[in-house]
Amino acid sequence: MKLNRSIFWILPLLALVLPLVLNQYLQYVVNLILVYILVSVGFNIVVGNLGQLAFSNVAFFGIGAYASGILTTQLGMPWWLTVIPAGLCGALAGCAASIPALRGVRLFYLAIMTLAFGELMRWSYIRTPGLTGGSMGLTVPEPEVFGWMLTTEHQKFYVFLFIVVVVVIATSRLLESRIGRAFLAIKSDENAAAAMGIPTGQYFVLAFALSGFIVGIGGSMYAALVGHLSPEDFDLIQVILHFAIIMVGGLGSLIGSVLGSILITATPEVIRHFEWLVGSEEWIFGVAIIVVILFLPRGLSSLLAKVNPIFKDRYYRD
Repeated sequence: MKLNRSIFWILPLLALVLPLVLNQYLQYVVNLILVYILVSVGFNIVVGNLGQLAFSNVAFFGIGAYASGILTTQLGMPWWLTVIPAGLCGALAGCAASIPALRGVRLFYLAIMTLAFGELMRWSYIRTPGLTGGSMGLTVPEPEVFGWMLTTEHQKFYVFLFIVVVVVIATSRLLESRIGRAFLAIKSDENAAAAMGIPTGQYFVLAFALSGFIVGIGGSMYAALVGHLSPEDFDLIQVILHFAIIMVGGLGSLIGSVLGSILITATPEVIRHFEWLVGSEEWIFGVAIIVVILFLPRGLSSLLAKVNPIFKDRYYRD
């Protein structure tokens, strides 16, 4: 069953009314959800579609954020001009992160090496205070788009929403193409894919580069959202958060990336509004993740696909 493309337009159109009903704090949470949608979409390309257990996404996230922050603070570039360069920096990091996979490293060994790559980048943020501000962090100026300063969360929302819609639709088209089918073939059986003439090495590099590009753009949005970058923003907690999003939402599913980002990001904020639950956010959060994974091992997207086939990604293989 083909994914109904109208979903990609109907949901953003409905979201346009959110700034009319949300205060600044809740709008900030929504903006953070948009950031994590891009991060999880990029992460899912390597883990969900290519089938490789790699955790270099936090490195791409930090590189994109710091690239955007450095370009705005050191070179005086407006934020909107740093979005693509931040993605390109993430793509270069993706090419570097793919080297162990090209040498035949797989499974937990690949996971450990890519985790180490993320920690190495975090160490570099601390050790280069002239560029990144070191352990004190980097203060990023207010984002600017065509001379328009985005001083409120509502203003940032419309720009973030546009970026997310464009990237998600482009990613959907890509995964439906020959490239996406090659990713699935490698995921199913790498040796068989190579025997069929698929240049697996090239597709490994491409998948990591695409992942880095998308997550790097998410990093630039994160820099514009929070206004101050710190090395602690890109630690192992971020790795766990990103992994939880794609597991809860559904591996290899764009719809799952959206659902997982909403649930994982919004649930703790909702819980904090109930005074009798204050202090138990992490416990409830953990139980919710375990329940979803136990009873919906293919994520929330599989539940929606059962309710209505239009929510099923056409490139997602049963």
